[in-house]
Amino acid sequence: MSFLSEKWIDASKKLLTELKRLEKTEDQDRLDLVRFLRLTLYALQRSLMGWMELANNPDMLTRFTHDDLEEINKKLLKFSHSFIEYDLEATELRTEKGLKTGKEVKKNDRREMFYV
Repeated sequence: MSFLSEKWIDASKKLLTELKRLEKTEDQDRLDLVRFLRLTLYALQRSLMGWMELANNPDMLTRFTHDDLEEINKKLLKFSHSFIEYDLEATELRTEKGLKTGKEVKKNDRREMFYV
């Protein structure tokens, strides 16, 4: 195993341990939840970037069998469906609550907005 692979695995294990620790933490306030959300999204982003690197590297992909690639696609597709369905649900909820995206906020409205 290469040094970079070992570093990736070690960092991923530490990140997973931290996510599990935060998941078990009780009585999280709003700031804790936002911090947890940011870490969770960072973990997803980091993982997706690794998968994209792999998918864009033909030399690495030759090491996978047809069955391996089918299994990878099956698992990632299942995850993608679930995540995109949740994304749609959350976006619809945001819309129902009247929350605006940055593009929808008029310049005049910005003076009245308060950010923490």
